[in-house]
Amino acid sequence: KIIKDRCKGCLFCIKFCPTQILESSPEFNSKGYHPPRLKKGVTMAECAKCGFCELICPEFSIFIEKIDDEEEKKT
Repeated sequence: KIIKDRCKGCLFCIKFCPTQILESSPEFNSKGYHPPRLKKGVTMAECAKCGFCELICPEFSIFIEKIDDEEEKKT
């Protein structure tokens, strides 16, 4: 999950993602920054789920939400 309006555009999540699935969004948030987003054609299945983006974000604007197997099968 990304809380777009907390993002200050540091790009740490993009630079340090081990799977390189994030990119800077073309849209602006309420602070005038480009928050991260998944690259086109990429799904969360490609995420390493390491949580490093969550740890490195100085604004706490990105976090991983655990989904149980039953809920994941519904989507």
